[in-house]
Amino acid sequence: MQRWSRSQSSIPAPQPEELRELQLERLQWTLRHAYDHVPFYRKKFDAAGVRPEDCRDLDDLARFPTTTKEDLRANYPYGMFAVPRNQVRRVHASSGTTGQPTVVGYTEGDLSVWAEVMARSLLAAGVRPGDTVHVAYGYGLFTGGLGAHYGAERLGCTVIPASGGMSARQVRLITDLQPEVIMVTPSYLLALADEFERAGIDPRTSSLKVGVFGAEPWTEGMRAEIEERFGLDAVDIYGLSEVIGPGVAQESVETKDGLHVWEDHFYPEVVDPATADVLPHGGHGELLFTSLSKTAMPVIRYATRDLTRLLPGTAYPAFRRIEKISGRTDDMIILRGVNVFPSQIEEIVLTTAGASPHFRIVLTSCDRLDQLTVEVEARAELRTPVARCIADMAKRDIGIRVDVEVVPPGSLERSTGKLRRVVDLREGRVGSA
Repeated sequence: MQRWSRSQSSIPAPQPEELRELQLERLQWTLRHAYDHVPFYRKKFDAAGVRPEDCRDLDDLARFPTTTKEDLRANYPYGMFAVPRNQVRRVHASSGTTGQPTVVGYTEGDLSVWAEVMARSLLAAGVRPGDTVHVAYGYGLFTGGLGAHYGAERLGCTVIPASGGMSARQVRLITDLQPEVIMVTPSYLLALADEFERAGIDPRTSSLKVGVFGAEPWTEGMRAEIEERFGLDAVDIYGLSEVIGPGVAQESVETKDGLHVWEDHFYPEVVDPATADVLPHGGHGELLFTSLSKTAMPVIRYATRDLTRLLPGTAYPAFRRIEKISGRTDDMIILRGVNVFPSQIEEIVLTTAGASPHFRIVLTSCDRLDQLTVEVEARAELRTPVARCIADMAKRDIGIRVDVEVVPPGSLERSTGKLRRVVDLREGRVGSA
């Protein structure tokens, strides 16, 4: 299905017309494959009055219905598979912490595509064949660890499959084995920076030159914090298990200006979250993805809930970019009529002198009014100025009044996987996000 050849260590650079032709060919195949082999898609297309042959141009995709996480949960475990189970070579699943897990399957060909786009992503991040890659994403049903692992091996790297947790051992492995690259969540790398310092080691003296960070939204402020503390290049990687896993889009180490989508395998759209209308190029809204080359479990217009915009390519002009994810439609907090995203609080915390990057948001209610408290660890003893500064900036920049509780260093829980920043203790809504 691939029209241009590439070496193992190169990134394709198709001409725009060539890419569009390939996308349309693969999109038409995907729509037909899903319609013929997944009862869910046949029923959904029929209800919307569309059939695969109605897609004659890429713009026609907007006529087809979207797919949501709830659809995947409703078809748990194998209802979304488009091939017999004896053709499935691997199964991954979400954690299921916010509901029924979502299960995804891969044929041998799907696994090869995944390794290819991951290798391509690592190359864009500044990783080179022969580098040693320390993978501190979790291994198992979560796609992060194995996705990073096989992509690094495909590129020709040496892999240290450290997985998550056991921070002291992570520091020992990095110190002894001298990897040039680390792949991990950004929040956990900051926890490792603390562990280096507890061991009496300056993180900047480590062998790490490149950090490839994903699995959770992170801000430019966190990038600056990571790069300053470790002296490495921090770049963003994007993906989700429902689409394939990590490797859907990658930020270039040369530009650090958003993530190039590998559009020969994944077709992006941005829609208005309220109306689901496709937005003009550059419009800010919810990101959708349609897989173009997946066999076991194709997804059509999958609603990621991530908020971003599509922009022209820079380092790789053939492929459009998405901005850093600014938040998620399901992460948004409505506090006394004001929309608030955890990333906005993070930006404030990271620019506050004396505050560490470790914080959490606690939502409570009192006399039917919602209250937001920011719990943040102090770097030093200047706790009152830290609290006042964060509260003042939240009022000025976001327009909300928050309470701030400054807690001792090391008192907030560290996460080795996807960080959950929000604890919701409001009546009838106990949980975390």
